[in-house]
Amino acid sequence: MPKFRKKPVVIEAMQFPGLGTANIDALVAFDDWVERNQGDRKCRYVGGVLVIPTLEGDHNARAGDWIIKGVAGELYPCRADIFEKTYEKTYEPADYPRG
Repeated sequence: MPKFRKKPVVIEAMQFPGLGTANIDALVAFDDWVERNQGDRKCRYVGGVLVIPTLEGDHNARAGDWIIKGVAGELYPCRADIFEKTYEKTYEPADYPRG
């Protein structure tokens, strides 16, 4: 049976803090990021869940889930435990102190 390895690709993602978060700044930053990246498929809140429309239908994100911007610009949710096993933080030159 042939085996395949996932190509390395850098993605953008933000963790959904949840609507009940005490950190309003984190929720505002998250909402701003989603607004800038959602394109024509508008996300919406239903109860405490973020509903993300995708080509495969609606996907629900709960507090703690990561929202990933895919290689084609689409948004989709990923559970925190799967995200941690699949992705690692990259560092851009701006992340390092000058000196």
